[in-house]
This record gives sequence, structure tokens and C-alpha cells, in this order.
Amino acid sequence: MNKMKKGYKKTEIGIIPDDWGVTKLGEVVDFLDGKRKPLKESDRSKIKGTIPYYGASGIIDYVNDYIFDDDLILLGEDGENILSRSVKLAFQISGKCWVNNHAHVLKPKEGFDITYLTEELESLNYEQYNTGTAQPKLNKKVISEISLAIPPTKAEQKAIAEVLSDTDNLIQALEKRIAKKRLIKQGAMQKLLTPKEDWEVKKLGEIADIKMGQSPSSSNYNNLGIGLPLVQGNADIKNRETIIRNYTSQITKKCNTGDIIMSVRAPVGEIARAIFKVCIGRGVCAIYYPNNFLYHYLIFIEPQWAKHSTGSTFDSVNSNTIRKLEIPFPSEQEQTHIATILSDMGSEIEALQKKLAKYKQLKQGLMQNLLTGKIRLSLSKCKCTS
Repeated sequence: MNKMKKGYKKTEIGIIPDDWGVTKLGEVVDFLDGKRKPLKESDRSKIKGTIPYYGASGIIDYVNDYIFDDDLILLGEDGENILSRSVKLAFQISGKCWVNNHAHVLKPKEGFDITYLTEELESLNYEQYNTGTAQPKLNKKVISEISLAIPPTKAEQKAIAEVLSDTDNLIQALEKRIAKKRLIKQGAMQKLLTPKEDWEVKKLGEIADIKMGQSPSSSNYNNLGIGLPLVQGNADIKNRETIIRNYTSQITKKCNTGDIIMSVRAPVGEIARAIFKVCIGRGVCAIYYPNNFLYHYLIFIEPQWAKHSTGSTFDSVNSNTIRKLEIPFPSEQEQTHIATILSDMGSEIEALQKKLAKYKQLKQGLMQNLLTGKIRLSLSKCKCTS
């Protein structure tokens, strides 16, 4: 058994420093849900397009035509938190925000830092607090009893919040940068892949090798690495790359590294790349083409596949439809030029996404260490004041 570190104690929520306390959420915040009057119908038109609105799924920025059919709309302000009842989302209000009855509005009491409380709320696993049946929700009475670890001074709370907020700012800045890069790439695809007069239209089956998937028997599935990874559909794809969920010892149809993977069942037409050899099931097909032009073009026309779908239970396309798909092709030299530009842009976005994943992992580690007091900060070196 590991010996407890000196200066720490065991509590109901784990090991924390001796001078930290454990308190209930309901003891450190006021719930403002029922303490403000709902917005009157006559006043609702005045706020449209001026103040963000919090609905069931999150913030809807500066709503202009939203019809507020909820009688429990109230105003959240600076120094308060929103805690969603249904999607387990917690964040700090900046400025003003209209909130409906799909969320709790919390205001920390004297002595408790708003940003520290935000980080605490973000770190919680709300699944254990769900109430309700078909539509689980966070009940006020239940979440009021959630236990929190609280540092002894507001200065230490602020110091912890400061470090975590700085990390959040890095994450948000990187997310904005990725979003911008994606928009730039989307514009580049529109410009580069819109057919020109000298492009020649060809059927996909005439210029590419297409292999339809065939599912092996489930009795041959395993997680021991026997055989090849199995790609049945979109569940085996992440960020446009194949992932490993299951192996199969019965190899029906094989796809090679670098081949294009396209889903042929709901949703149809989604494109990925095989980053290792796989066995393909009936939910996908594999396409080989000698350069990356076709990969980018198939991504470009993903939204168009709905019109090719057939069937009632599942949207699907068959081999004949795929082979007859008409695609405009430029010269080989232009194909290579276009593919190089788009691949380079994709590689840049991918590098940023990996960096973002590392930042998020760093944030999780900091939360686990700082919000439990496992790591203490030097208050003399932080910018906070008590």
C-alpha cells in the first residue's frame, strides 16, 4: 500500500491537502433559475440580434429570427456560470446571455472565484448525476450535493484558475486557427476542383480500380491481432483514416495501404484513407487511383451522394452506381498540381489537430493535478490577488 504524502488527507472525493476543504456545490453557489422573472413576450423582440441566447444544445449567437417559445427565459450576466441540464456543458458567462430552462444559472457566493468554479464544473463527470429516463437531465437537488475540493484561500483558487484559463486560451486560439485553415482549404477546393472547359469527363469505373467490400463471418472477429483489421463502415474511420476496432481471421476482400475507402451505406459517400492493410466489409468499398487527385475530388463531392442513395432502411449505393459515377478530370500534370496543394493544406491542418490533442491532454492532466491539490502553485509568482 502506498504511503500517503505528508500534508495530505483522505476524503470522500480522494486525497487532498490538509488545508483544503470539501464542500457541496449548493453551499458555494446560488441557483438563479427561479430568482429572476421570465422575459415577457412584449420584450422579446427587443433582444433579438443583440444578446447571445442559450438553447438546448448551446449558445446561439445573436439570434435574429428565433421564436422564443419557452416561458422560462432569463438573463445571465458577468460573474455567473451556465450548467446545462441536458448536455452536461459548463461555462462562464461573459457579458450577458439569455438562458432558457434547459440550463441552470449559478452565481458563486462570496469567497469563491468564478473562474475556479468554472474549471471545477468542467472537470466533473455528470453521467453519475443524471436523473430522468428517456431524456436524462441534471436535477438541481442532486447536483447541489456534488462534493468539490476547495483551496483555503481565494488567492489560491485564482492561481489555479489562471493556469487552467491560460491553457484554455491556447486551446481556443488553436481551434480558431484550425477553423480558419479549414475554411481556406474549402475555398481552395471550390476553386481548384470546379471543372474547367478542357477537363474530360470519365466514369469512375473506367479510370480507377474499385473493390466492393464483403463482410466476413462474425465468428472470425477477434481483438488479438489475428488476421487483418476489419473496416465495416464509418465506425472504423476517424479523421478520414482507418482505425482498429476489430480484427478478422477470415479475409474476404483486402484493401491496401493508401487506397481510398468510401462508405456505401449510411451515410453514403464519406471518404477516408487506409493507413494500413485492412479487410473491407460490405459497408465500404476500396478505390485505387495512382495519385491523390481522386481522393480530394471525392471529398469535394461528398454532399452530392444523397441523390444516388437507394433503399428504405439504409441509404446505400451499389457497385453499378459507383462505377458509373461521372468525374471530370484535368491533365495528369494538373491533377498532380491540384493534389499537391490540397495535400499540403491537409497536412498542415492535421499537424495543428495533433497539437490541439496534446494541448487538451495537457489540460486534463493539469485539471487532475491542480484541482485536487496534488500540485500546489506558488502564489508569489502568480498574477492573482486575494
